[in-house]
Amino acid sequence: MNKNNVLQAFLPLFEPKTIAVVGASARSFALPNTFMKRIRDLGYAGDIYPIHPSAPEIDGLTAYQSLADTPKPIDYAYIAVAGGLIPAMLEAANGRLRFAHVISSGFGEVDEGRDLQDKLVAAAHAGGLRLIGPNCMGLFSPRGGVTFAEVGQRDVGTVGVISQSGGLGTDIIRRGFARGVKFSGVVTVGNCADVVPSELLEYYLADAQTRVIGMYLETAKDGRRLFEILRTAKASKPVVILKGGRTQQGLAAAASHTGSLAGDDRAWVALSRQTGCVLVETLDQFVDTLLMFQSLAPKPVPTTRVTLFGNGGGTSVLATDYFARLDLEVTPFGADTIERLGALKLPPGTSITNPVDCPVGTLQQEDGKVAEKILDIIYANGKPDALVMHLNLSAFVGRAKPEVLDNLMAAALRVQEKYPGQAHFVLVLRSDGEPALEERKRAFRDKAVALGVPVYDEMSNAGHALAALKAHERFIYTRN
Repeated sequence: MNKNNVLQAFLPLFEPKTIAVVGASARSFALPNTFMKRIRDLGYAGDIYPIHPSAPEIDGLTAYQSLADTPKPIDYAYIAVAGGLIPAMLEAANGRLRFAHVISSGFGEVDEGRDLQDKLVAAAHAGGLRLIGPNCMGLFSPRGGVTFAEVGQRDVGTVGVISQSGGLGTDIIRRGFARGVKFSGVVTVGNCADVVPSELLEYYLADAQTRVIGMYLETAKDGRRLFEILRTAKASKPVVILKGGRTQQGLAAAASHTGSLAGDDRAWVALSRQTGCVLVETLDQFVDTLLMFQSLAPKPVPTTRVTLFGNGGGTSVLATDYFARLDLEVTPFGADTIERLGALKLPPGTSITNPVDCPVGTLQQEDGKVAEKILDIIYANGKPDALVMHLNLSAFVGRAKPEVLDNLMAAALRVQEKYPGQAHFVLVLRSDGEPALEERKRAFRDKAVALGVPVYDEMSNAGHALAALKAHERFIYTRN
């Protein structure tokens, strides 16, 4: 399918003008009622049609007896009723429905539900629609005003996600928001009975709004197609894959979760090497890596030489070891750089060899503006591929003016502007979990992310994300 056809095919999903909700209750507050409330709270501007066999109205909206009775054709239907009722319902839609998202379970993920899933797919095809799921949670599309998860913002971002797990899809959204990730869309696909991940991957690759793609996968059902799409794309957009079922125990868990045949782990490693997609192993690595790609554009030469700058000598030593295991080099500066840093005559206790360790007393000189002098020398002479500034916020409490942190950030950004494209800039904000400090950290993180700076909680989070960025850069560099 060509780019325009792909975009047109999925437009009703990501920007639906009409939504039907099947399973909402007139007497209680069921999951579909929650869905209706959430999309209304998010500001969905289209028509919402509750489907109910007898109720004239649900939650202030006119209800209709079937998908065939609504005033306008339906772009997207959210369906959460007993599985046995759904096939006939879809077939009766008779060409008036574009996408049905079946939240209900009891289909191909259990032995006794496989025949029912086959009937579901046949009914969808007979009704002229595409089926997403079953056994999933829904869709989050901020540009369309649609959400299955409780979210507090509608900013349209650049990260598109496909998740075979509904619960994990919720985690991705919530943790992503907390860390500054902004989504172009999140689709949970469950059993993938009809619409498969490769189709949504193809859409995200064609979609101008999406610059980074994340996938949580368990199934290898469309593995060959997935490989061909990724190989053809040649890593034109970063693709991050969190693969469930990479061990024998994981294979069994995946089979019981979504009825998936997860496939040999060696095939996924080969997929990564041959297509440039990035494999990660944990949910935190997945979110951290999406944030890295959202914030920083890959460089034409792989990121290798890293400078660490901040307060905390032990933190720097541990990070140097950790980064080295990730094939990221934190090596001492040359004599010229050290000489120039020495000429600043920084206070005792400051280390200037890389890592550059500055006690709080050093960093608060000139209300934090001293950092600009240090960073200018590092960029001009040390020429790192990436600079990680790490701040232990608890060390600043009661010892530095509030504006010191803002000045440190401003200094780093001014140096970035002076040496455009030279080094990736990453910020690590460490804290001890004290509530007031966490609130301050959250506010500072929001400022930084708004300026295009990825922020991490620990050096290990930043290290793994930088290693993923390097792997992507290396693939592009080798390919070219």
